[in-house]
Amino acid sequence: MTTATTSTTSAAGAPTATGSAGSLTPVFVRLKLTLLANGLRQSSGRTAAFVTSAVLALLLAAGQLVGFVLLRGTEHAAPLVVLLTGVLALGWAFMPLFFPSGDETLDPTRLVMLPLRPGPLVSALLVASLVGLGPLFTLCLAVGGALALAHGAAAVLVAVVAVPLALLVCVALARAVAAANIRLLTSRKGRDLAVLSGLVIAVGIQFVNFGVQRLGQAGGLSALEPAASVVRWIPPASAIGAVDSASTGSYGAAVVQLALSAAALAGLLYAWQRSLTRLMTAPDGSTLAAASEPTRRGTSTGLHRLLPGGRTGTVMQRSLRYVWRDPKTKTAWVTALVIGLIVPLFNALQGSGSIYFACFASGMLGIQMYNQFGQDTSAFWMVAQTIATPRDAYLELRARALALLLITLPYTVLVTVATAAVLGDWRALPEALGIAVGLLGAMLATGAVASARFPYSIPQDSAYKNVAPGQGGLAWISIFGGMIASALLCAPLIALTIWLNATNSESALWSLLPLGVLYGGAVAWGGLRVAAPQTSARLPEILTAVSKG
Repeated sequence: MTTATTSTTSAAGAPTATGSAGSLTPVFVRLKLTLLANGLRQSSGRTAAFVTSAVLALLLAAGQLVGFVLLRGTEHAAPLVVLLTGVLALGWAFMPLFFPSGDETLDPTRLVMLPLRPGPLVSALLVASLVGLGPLFTLCLAVGGALALAHGAAAVLVAVVAVPLALLVCVALARAVAAANIRLLTSRKGRDLAVLSGLVIAVGIQFVNFGVQRLGQAGGLSALEPAASVVRWIPPASAIGAVDSASTGSYGAAVVQLALSAAALAGLLYAWQRSLTRLMTAPDGSTLAAASEPTRRGTSTGLHRLLPGGRTGTVMQRSLRYVWRDPKTKTAWVTALVIGLIVPLFNALQGSGSIYFACFASGMLGIQMYNQFGQDTSAFWMVAQTIATPRDAYLELRARALALLLITLPYTVLVTVATAAVLGDWRALPEALGIAVGLLGAMLATGAVASARFPYSIPQDSAYKNVAPGQGGLAWISIFGGMIASALLCAPLIALTIWLNATNSESALWSLLPLGVLYGGAVAWGGLRVAAPQTSARLPEILTAVSKG
């Protein structure tokens, strides 16, 4: 970084460090590309996972682009495009704080000790932020929206300005929000507040989902007009809205909408620069206050007495402490618990749900079994010292699964019973509960295997990054691949349920509950048995992967 800075002398005679944006920008772009390339070189599996996720993202972006082109000339293209741009901007604002990210060049805490001025640094980081799948996806959406709305030469000229402007506003919004919250999220108490923030976002996503359902019931895209008439004046959707305004001859409105987006970009860059200035010059008092708090001991003594003895009880207690004390683990658990309850109950209250929606709770909680070793981070080396044989690995994985079952099993029963009560469908309770428990067992099985085969690091030095650079694709492939495998494992149980209902075998439907419990237990046991030898054989690779962050 020293090549990107020059030394000057202030009026007071003290040396200060400055760096021009022109010299910093290529350095940060090369740094980001190098970090991504080095992450992919670590293993062929990680490279394959990244390539697969990139291909899927590009296919989705291409599909959206084609869909927008097909909307060209339709009556309700403008409301849909404008609202999608607004929703995408919300995602850029909040998702980087709580979902995986693999870009260390965007973590300002790593730049505090470098002699860089915030102004050139913001410009360089903004350009580096444009390198990645997220910006490419956003660019495809913006280009597709412009193609759908641009009619006439004036609209095309506006689109040439609007597309990059919308992309820059999205990226600057994400970086400004992340920089403004980095001190809060890295403090002990502040990171606990992230649980509430992540919960609000997760609940908001569900409200969007229910809004889409209502949209279908309201008669199509015409119901979007009132909301779009407001969102089209909110950046960066206002930039895309300007294209539609120019197409209809409202050139004054188009100029105002572009000006709003440009002003938003300038404001975000200014706020981002101010946040970087505070980050690089102000002491982190929040962490000092958190560190000065006295440590309370003996709070888990009662729980420890209720757990089994030996290694099983020790591992279970450690896993439960992660859930209660680690901010990132707590965030994942609280979000899963709330969303697992909201989806089936809200659908039931709307009259469009089914008791089988209770299986969503099993799926949300079963995901917590994935990447079991990643939550240990670099401390996993101490666990690895205790695993010498497949038997040791089996005991470790079994204890972690039992710790999850202490929460997930009663919660699954609670959600299923509550859904049956709201729907008044008590007859289907045994079969729905049997499938939910069977799915939970399948996810414990696939989660154990995924933990052994696809471990990834959860960085602790970044409040808004849950996957180390180069491992994002590996994480997504692990989770979604495991979910697909779990569904396939539950296929026999689901097929039996369908067959019994199709043949009106009312007297036999009750047997699905004990069958589901036995089937889920057997599948979970088999998954642990399969994962145990892989864990013991791959200990060096697992240790390297989870210690990366």
